[in-house]
Amino acid sequence: MNETTRTYDVIVIGGGPVGENVAERARAAGLSTVIVERELLGGECSFWACDPSKALLRPVVARADASRVPGLDPAVAGPLDVERVLAHRDRMSSYWKDEDQADWLNSVSVDLVRGHGRLTGPRRVAVETPEGDTITLIARHAVALSTGTRAALPPVPGLDTVRPWTSREATSARKVPGRLTVVGGGVVAVEMATAWQALGSRVTMLVLENGLLERMEPFAGELVTDSLREAGVDIRFGTTATSVHRDGGEADEVRITLSDGGQLAADEILLATGRAPQTRDIGLETVGLTPSDWLTVDDTFQVTGIDGGWLYAVGDVNRRALMTHQGKYQARIAGTVIGARAKGEPVDDAPWGAHVATADHTAVPQVVFTVPEIASVGLTSREAERIGRHVDVVDYDLSKVAGAHQYGEDYRGRARMLVDTDRNTVVGVTFAGPGVGELVHSATIAVAGEVPLDRLWHAVPAFPTLSEVWLRLLETHRG
Repeated sequence: MNETTRTYDVIVIGGGPVGENVAERARAAGLSTVIVERELLGGECSFWACDPSKALLRPVVARADASRVPGLDPAVAGPLDVERVLAHRDRMSSYWKDEDQADWLNSVSVDLVRGHGRLTGPRRVAVETPEGDTITLIARHAVALSTGTRAALPPVPGLDTVRPWTSREATSARKVPGRLTVVGGGVVAVEMATAWQALGSRVTMLVLENGLLERMEPFAGELVTDSLREAGVDIRFGTTATSVHRDGGEADEVRITLSDGGQLAADEILLATGRAPQTRDIGLETVGLTPSDWLTVDDTFQVTGIDGGWLYAVGDVNRRALMTHQGKYQARIAGTVIGARAKGEPVDDAPWGAHVATADHTAVPQVVFTVPEIASVGLTSREAERIGRHVDVVDYDLSKVAGAHQYGEDYRGRARMLVDTDRNTVVGVTFAGPGVGELVHSATIAVAGEVPLDRLWHAVPAFPTLSEVWLRLLETHRG
C-alpha cells in the first residue's frame, strides 16, 4: 500500500456534470482543484440517465410526431429498428467510456483522482484507488460534495433475489424484454414505459397513486395516461407489488404479487420509486453529519452546521431540485462563490444575486420526454394553493393555435399559465403536447425575469409556431 498527500484549494467529490461544473468554475477563479470519482467521469446523466434515456426516446417521439403529418404517416407506420435505436443509445453514452470527459477536464486544468473518496475530518479526504493505494487530499478552502443520488428501492419481500431493473438497467439494457413491469408513476416510470413499449415490450405499470406525474398539473398526467394506454400500456392505479420472486425455470420470469391480491408475470421489473442520496459511505460521520442523509445547504450551497463554512453540497445530494440542468446551475454558482470567498471578495447573496441559487425556489424548468411531451417551470396551481399564493389560473387548448395545425393532424395539448395577482407577473407555466419541450425556456425567462404582463404583451410570437400560445394565454387572461 502506498500513501501520498496532496494539497489543493478545492476538492470535489463526485465527477458527474455537477462536480465537473463546480471544479471548472473554481479553477476559472484561479483555484487549484481536483475531482475525485469512483466510477465514470460524467456521472449518472452521461451514462445511465439523461443521454441514454433521451437517445431511446427520441425515435419514439419523432415517429409519433411524423405519424401526424399528412404524407409521412404511412412511411412511419412500421416498427422501430431496435438494433439501430440501441446502437444510437450506445453512441450517445460514449459506449460507457469516459476518455472524452477526462480530456475535457485536463483542458481546463482540473486534476482527477480515480477512486472512492471519503471525508476523514475538516478539509481532509482519503481516496482509495482501484490499485489499492490511499491518497490523502487536503483542501485549503473548500470541499464540495457532488455525489448525486441512487435509486431508492421499496421494501418488497424477495426484491433482492429478482435482479430488478433500476433506471440504470432500464437505460443500458442490451435487449428488449418481452414483458416489462414498471413500478412507479413519476418521470422515470413514464419515460421508460414510453420507450420500451415502442421498442416492443408489453408494458404494465403499477402506480400506487391515482394518476401519473402527480407533482405536475393534473392534465399533464392525464394526457400521458391516455397516450400510453393507446400505445398498449396496461396502467393499474392504486396498485403496487407486495412480493416478488423469480421462478428459476427456463423462462426465468418474475412473479409479482399485487396489493389487490392479484398475480402478474414479467421478464423484467423496473423499480422507478424515487431517489436516495449517495451519502452512505463518504465519511459524513467524521464531520458531525449523519451518513445516508440528504445534505441541507444554504442558498450559497454551504452545508449547514459545519464550523468554518468549508463544506459544500451541490446537485441532487442537497435535494433542492433533482435535475441535471438545475444541478449544473447550482454548480456554476457554488464554484463562483467558493472562488469569491477564497479571495476575500464580497458575496452577493441577495435574491437573484451572483452567488445564490434563487431559481431553485421559483424557476425550475423540467421536460418529460413522453408522447405527448410535458414542459413546466415554476409553480403548479396546487403548489400555489398550498403556500397561499394568490394566482389567476389561465388555461388554453393548444390545439387551437395555428402552429399546432402545422405540427400535425389531431394535435392534442394544453397550456396553463399562473399569474401572480399582486405583482402581475407569471409564476408558473405548464405545457402538454407534441413539441412543447422547446417552449419551456421562454416560460423560464418569463418566470425568472419576473416580466410584467404589460411588457410580455409586447413579446410577439412568430406565426405560425406553437409559441403563439403565449399570445392566446395573455388574451385569455385579459378577457
